[in-house]
Amino acid sequence: MRYQFKFRLYRRKFGRSLTTNHGNWDIREGIILRLTDETLRVGWGEIAPISWFGSETLEQALDFCRQLPAEITDEIIFSIPDELPACQFGFESAWEWRNRGNEENIITLNSSLLTPNSLFYSALLPAGEAALNQWETLWQQGYRTFKWKIGVDAIADELEIFESLIHTLPASTKLRLDANGGLSYEEANLWLWTCDNLKANAEIPLEIEFLEQPLPIEQFQEMLELSMSYKTAIALDESIATLGQLAACHQQGWRGIFVIKPGIVGSPSRLRKFCQQHKIDTVFSSVFETAIARLAALQLAAELSRNNRAVGFGIDHFFEQEETWLQCLWNDL
Repeated sequence: MRYQFKFRLYRRKFGRSLTTNHGNWDIREGIILRLTDETLRVGWGEIAPISWFGSETLEQALDFCRQLPAEITDEIIFSIPDELPACQFGFESAWEWRNRGNEENIITLNSSLLTPNSLFYSALLPAGEAALNQWETLWQQGYRTFKWKIGVDAIADELEIFESLIHTLPASTKLRLDANGGLSYEEANLWLWTCDNLKANAEIPLEIEFLEQPLPIEQFQEMLELSMSYKTAIALDESIATLGQLAACHQQGWRGIFVIKPGIVGSPSRLRKFCQQHKIDTVFSSVFETAIARLAALQLAAELSRNNRAVGFGIDHFFEQEETWLQCLWNDL
């Protein structure tokens, strides 16, 4: 099959700066794709790289798109190299969109189809003390699972805020702690010890679901050791940014939680095959994509999630409403 190929760059400003151990993130940039087949069926895709997380850079993705001809084939789509995982996801998602015969303009889709009941979503809290002021608004919107970034400030300060947070959140809350690989081995032990003690304290019934990526990716063996030493679960994130990394960690013995970011992990078809073959415990998570990639990512999550864990797509409060500018981009293509 042959397809007419078009693409456009987008730039989207965060309503508030996103602060993690990797630094501050103020503008989300990516690429929207359109494929039109010989029967005029259209497929939409999105390339949303995060180079500091393990994907290609935006410049590498743009270079790849620019060197393609105006007409491409299945062979081109399914032979994108592994060094371009966000491109793999974007092009295959567009191919699958067209193959499903879903020809609607994505902007006309009801927002509830793009973001299912928020009870099944984990909402991202801001780092630091700001989390104490925002969780209630998100709770009123229906969220019951929250992720809080740690490893950003001094550990003594974060533990103090954590103490306030766990005494403030309602009892039915699930809380995830995400270090983005920013803890030392000693700090990771302290966080896990603190969470284990919390689990043993019947007076505080909220659930600490897991500690996400406590150590840098090169300290995999230490994370494997920690996962066997504490009751609080550990989830890998940066360590499994791409399919190759995911397979390598599984081969080395990781049987804990895998936080998968579909937008940068690589080929959706190969991801399906791996998850179905190995029956891994997954949490699907956003890369701050637009509604185009979000729809593709959520469809993968619906297919491959096994343990009814909330998906990490509760991030809309970090952006202005996207419909107007995305509609303009859509019309431009």
